[in-house]
Amino acid sequence: MEKRQKNGKTQFAYLLPNLFTAASAFLGVASIAAAAQDNFSRAAFYIILALICDGLDGRVARLTKTTSKFGVEFDSLSDVIAFGVAPAMFFYFSVGDSYGRVGVLLAAIYAIFGAIRLARFNVMSPSSEPSVFIGLPIPTAAVLVVMWGLMFQKYEIFAGFDYALLALQALASFLMVSNIRYPSFKKMDFKKSQNIKILTILVIIFSTIYIFRITAITIFVSIYVLYGIVRVAYNYIIAKIKKNKYNT
Repeated sequence: MEKRQKNGKTQFAYLLPNLFTAASAFLGVASIAAAAQDNFSRAAFYIILALICDGLDGRVARLTKTTSKFGVEFDSLSDVIAFGVAPAMFFYFSVGDSYGRVGVLLAAIYAIFGAIRLARFNVMSPSSEPSVFIGLPIPTAAVLVVMWGLMFQKYEIFAGFDYALLALQALASFLMVSNIRYPSFKKMDFKKSQNIKILTILVIIFSTIYIFRITAITIFVSIYVLYGIVRVAYNYIIAKIKKNKYNT
């Protein structure tokens, strides 16, 4: 009897992280359906929920020691739906359909490049630096696309500048398959002495998001995306200066 109960618990432990992964894929499909009905706020909300589920599945698997190759592959396929296809359709239904074939092309490229990003991550993961991502993570790209889409709908100041969202869609697609490095907060080694500072920063961030919601999330994710770009530009300029000094 005890052995059966133990086996039952073990099977549930393996099932639990995959349930979070399945929920992420489900929310991606729900987001597509909401976007098709022009309910873009709900579509974005589903993608944010999918992001939370995506963050939980890996942590639950590690805590329960039930990580598996199946789970890794299932997670990637789920991410293609939730953070690849769903944001692409969000973009198309909100803006892209007004631009004909260009809108279709940008939506398709985003989804394809997102799949390439995930495939490259799976291949490079064993040998890559644990503290950084090579290329913009697809969940971050998804949040960037949908939150800026909501910003353009919320503020009249952006009226008439919808073409900027096309450029943003193209940029997000390129950044996913680029070699630009972005910090991975999942695996960063925080010192105990920094716990109070980190807690304070997190409280400020979440408080800001609670008050301003769409605007705050958009600003924070944009800062993260710009950080990688600015860092590359800075390193390039410094290397150029050093090279010129060496040549002279």
